Amino acid sequence: MSNSDQPVSFLQRRTVGERHVPRGPSTRAVRSRVYMAMAVFSLVYLAIGGRLVMLGLSEEAETASYISAQDSVAASRPDLVDRNGQILATDIKTASLYAEPRKILDVDEALEGIASVLPNLGTDAVRRRLASNAGFIWLKRELTPRQRTRLHDLGIPGIGFLEENSRFYPGGPTASHIVGSVNVDNKGISGMELAVDKAWLGELQDLGFASDRRPMEGVNLSVDLRVQHVVRDELSKALQRYKAIAGVGIVLDAKTGEVVGMSSLPDFDPNDRAQALEKNRLNRATGGVFEMGSVFKTFTVAMALDSGRVTMDDSFDASRPLRVGRRTINDFHGKRRILSVAETFIYSSNIGTAKMMLAAGVDTQKAFMERIGLTTRIKTDLPEVATPLLPPKWNELAAMTISFGHGISVTPMQTAVAAAALVNGGRLIPPTFTPRTLAEAEEVSRQVIDPRTSEIMRYLFRLNVLKGSGRRAEVPGYVVGGKTGTAEKIENGRYVSDKRRNSFLSAFPMDDPRYVVLVVLDEPKPEREGVGATAGMNTAPTTSAIIRRIAPTLGVLPKFGDKTETVSIAY
Repeated sequence: MSNSDQPVSFLQRRTVGERHVPRGPSTRAVRSRVYMAMAVFSLVYLAIGGRLVMLGLSEEAETASYISAQDSVAASRPDLVDRNGQILATDIKTASLYAEPRKILDVDEALEGIASVLPNLGTDAVRRRLASNAGFIWLKRELTPRQRTRLHDLGIPGIGFLEENSRFYPGGPTASHIVGSVNVDNKGISGMELAVDKAWLGELQDLGFASDRRPMEGVNLSVDLRVQHVVRDELSKALQRYKAIAGVGIVLDAKTGEVVGMSSLPDFDPNDRAQALEKNRLNRATGGVFEMGSVFKTFTVAMALDSGRVTMDDSFDASRPLRVGRRTINDFHGKRRILSVAETFIYSSNIGTAKMMLAAGVDTQKAFMERIGLTTRIKTDLPEVATPLLPPKWNELAAMTISFGHGISVTPMQTAVAAAALVNGGRLIPPTFTPRTLAEAEEVSRQVIDPRTSEIMRYLFRLNVLKGSGRRAEVPGYVVGGKTGTAEKIENGRYVSDKRRNSFLSAFPMDDPRYVVLVVLDEPKPEREGVGATAGMNTAPTTSAIIRRIAPTLGVLPKFGDKTETVSIAY
């Protein structure tokens, strides 16, 4: 085969005489490989960058979620103010301490620094929390300014502060059972603080509309801070003077049902939440039920007169004890003679009162007690309201003891509200802790006794202060009327004669009653040796002291004329 017939390879395909030069990959292939490498590196960098962004966002989101939760927890609350605009409760700004354990460099050093300012946090439990992998933990809510400054100056990494709303009560314990208190998250847990939450604030907080830093419009209460101070002050003095273990004072507007003042001692400082949890500091005015003793004779007399079966011309034989089965009903200081209706009231005769009830009838008594609101739980703004304790069987014996205040337990507030109906013309008005006009009171009230019966009860109230057991309640110029009550307490199912709960139920001025005042003292002792410890000796003068101080404040003008006041009645 000749050379010209032999096959020519790809590398030999050149013209004759041209020298062979080897060639590498094409330009297109090189470019493809470069682009591929760039794409791989770009994906790697994007993955790394994306991961870093995700980590950053997750950490930020975690912190933001806690800040958002903090904003919700520390939501704003409206001021509570009295009827004259005086602040009873308001928000202030406080700092709370938190930690971000992931950012803490030295747990032991951080714990040591925190404990130097807050010793109660220097525990193993706190150390474990600081050593955890948590993104956020609370350490201490509501720091004092000094604590915040000292912790801030330590410069501990991973430790910070959040500003919160905290509740402050300028008057301390003055109106504690009315305003109530809040928890560490600034949410109401008692009193009007809780009532406001239940009415509307709680729903706003749940929807996130109460976290705004701007102040909210205040909530006006019916209480008068000046009156409230007097009630608490005189009640406190009475507890010391008569060595009583507890006391209640209520001032109620008889025409509108507004609670102008209410104190229950021992009370608490709402700025110190721990005090509110102590059992002895409960709200006895609305949250406790007691046998009210002889003040219940007020309702029995009104019931008998309003039924028409007893008139002021009737009389009842109280010369001998009344025996019912194995029970004997006697008088504490009996006159041992026939008594008129008025005498039965001012001498506080158990015998005469029980016979008056029998003349009206058991069913009439029960229906009347229901009508004036003494058998059911009262409805008012305050959440702490107790339910009355009624006899298991409302039979004749139970009705006789109920007639003079034994065998039925009600709240002092119920007693005051029912008494207001007896002196204001016969209209029962639900009590309120928020302002109410006369027109609004008329809409929610209902007629429970005849106006004529109300006139007679006003007369009997005044007569008792002039000539009966309530003489020490007199306040010159203010025409005070009222009824004493001395109830033996029950221990181990039996009445004990050396422990009493005394009360004085009053109203003024009796020619046109505007306010009802009720004072209750638990286990008062004789003021000095040789004197008694009945209601006329302690709760009556305490009521007098309260009325003497609050009447001018409330705008009640004194009436001075002839120093002698004639009260006539036909027996």
